[in-house]
Amino acid sequence: MALRATIFKLELHIADMVRGYYNSHVLTLARHPSETEERLMLRILVFALLADEQLVFTRGLSIADEPALWQKDLTGLILNWVDLGHPDERRLLQASGKSAQVTVCCYGGSASQVWWQGVQSTVSRMPNLKVISVAPEAVRALAGLLQRTMTLHISIDEGTALVTSDRDSVPVDISVWH
Repeated sequence: MALRATIFKLELHIADMVRGYYNSHVLTLARHPSETEERLMLRILVFALLADEQLVFTRGLSIADEPALWQKDLTGLILNWVDLGHPDERRLLQASGKSAQVTVCCYGGSASQVWWQGVQSTVSRMPNLKVISVAPEAVRALAGLLQRTMTLHISIDEGTALVTSDRDSVPVDISVWH
């Protein structure tokens, strides 16, 4: 018998002082059986960092050729392809051809630095690539906020996101690598 996805309900309030984006979203997320709590919370954080009315969660881990999130315009054109972790060069080059913007969020600490050094020479010439990094300790702390039904407030200002729930607050430093 196959394991089923776990459903999470989220009320997300975003205050992004850098972009001037202030909005609330009511979201339903499915956590694939092989997805960790850390990765799920990172998807939520990245959603807040890039928030837009057209940004949506994809089927992600269930479908290999879809990113974790994407933003499409009304014609179906992909405006932003958002991957998490350490995608290979070929995937990034393909995403760059399909999308106006490609965003990668790394969260593996030194493993992410090794990945970036390995792909940097090939993908650094992609003008539509943005690579950001979050410390693994911060991602683990975010996982401590996870509940099946939750309300999160995320304030973003100058490279830091403050994620607050009824349980606790977690400051997350966002490093831009490219």
